[in-house]
Formats: sequence, structure tokens, C-alpha cells
Amino acid sequence: MKAIITGASSGLGADMARVLSKMGYDLIITARREDRLNALKEELKTNVTVIPADLGTEEGCYNFIKKIENEDFDLAINNAGFGLFGEFSSLETQKELNMIDLNIKSVHILTKHFVRYFESRGKGNILNVASSAGLMPGGPLMATYYATKAYVVSLSRGIYEELRKKKSKVKISVLCPGPVDTEFNSVAGVSFSLKGLGSYKTAEYAIKKTLSGKLIIIPGVSIKFAYILNRLAPTKLALKIAYKIQNKKGDA
Repeated sequence: MKAIITGASSGLGADMARVLSKMGYDLIITARREDRLNALKEELKTNVTVIPADLGTEEGCYNFIKKIENEDFDLAINNAGFGLFGEFSSLETQKELNMIDLNIKSVHILTKHFVRYFESRGKGNILNVASSAGLMPGGPLMATYYATKAYVVSLSRGIYEELRKKKSKVKISVLCPGPVDTEFNSVAGVSFSLKGLGSYKTAEYAIKKTLSGKLIIIPGVSIKFAYILNRLAPTKLALKIAYKIQNKKGDA
């Protein structure tokens, strides 16, 4: 068994590598920070291939694909991504475009490659890491980030139905966690009043549900409850509530 994990240098990606290695999976891990990847490799007991890559560019994505084209693997996890906090008008456009490139374009390119690869093999699992943000009507003060994660959720849902209709043994899942205790918060410049889920436990739960074929994976009772309430609330009310919650994050 072998798995590919992007964004594996820290946080959820690194913990997914730990969980899968414990399950007996060999790994291909990628991120920009080669030193972090090598440190993780030394920690794990199964075979680990380190491939440094900047997936925030199309060239980086296609170069990574070339490096894995002769590899056999059973599970692919698109985890690389980051967030930005602030009013839409105040955020630096280039930083937002960089986020769109990593959160959307790289996921799109790699997901297409993984679907085609697994279809050629007749089976396989893909896990796209989104966020509970991708299930909400919008994210004031994190508008672009929420939009990128909504894209990942929508893309994964659409692919899921195409595969189901063909009775394919290729499965796709999308992880939509709430706050998780990782480096994401410091990069995005936010703090959460809601206690974050443990990264390792989230990784365990996500992988278990992915391998069982679940489409939308929402760890934590509170986030599931919030998702249900959000679906019932009128959009404008949901946005007002979201703004109040988001505004508290700016105290980071």
C-alpha cells in the first residue's frame, strides 16, 4: 500500500503521514520545505519518498506529476493550502492570487491526474482537504479563502457523482474540518474562540472515513451541528452570524 500526501511538511498533512505509516502505508510526501519533509521521513517506520515541490504554480504541479508518473499508489491526499484573514478590499491581491493558485488550481490539476490514474487502475481513493468554510454561504473577513474551499467541495461532489454513475471503484472524499490545531492559524493571522480539534485525531478520522468511501467528512460534533444550523438559517442571517464569529478571530 502506498499513499501520496501534499502539504506534508507540518500540521494535518504530517499527521496524516504518521497515521498512514502506522497503518503500514509507504508514502510519497511533498511540500516546499524539504528539511521538514526529511525530518518527518526519519520519524516514520515505512518507506518514504520525499519530493520537494512548489504546488502553488502550474509548473510545480506538472513537474510533481512527472516525478510520480512511474509510481504505484492507492491513496492520494490533496492537503496543501493556506488562508488569509482581513477585509476583501484591504488584502494584498497577489497574496490572494497565490492562495487561489494553491487552494484551487493545484487541487484541480492534481485531482484530475489522480482520477485518471485511478480509473486506469480500476480503483483508488482521493481525499481533498477543504474546510467547514467550504460548506458555508460565505466568509466575511475571509471571503477569498471561503470561496477557494467552496470550490474544492463543489468539485469533489461533482466528481463523486460522475464516478458513482459509472459504478467506478475510484472513490473521492472531501474533508471539511473546523478549527484544527496546526500552523494554519498563524499563517492566516487568526485565532479561534472555539477550541481546535487535535490534528492527529482529525487525521485518523479523515483517513478512516475516506477508506470507507464517505463523501463529506466533518470531524467534531460542534461543526456538524453548526453546519446543520447554517443550512436552516436564511443566508443574510447566516452571514451576519459568520461576520461576528470571524471578527473575533482577528485578535490573533
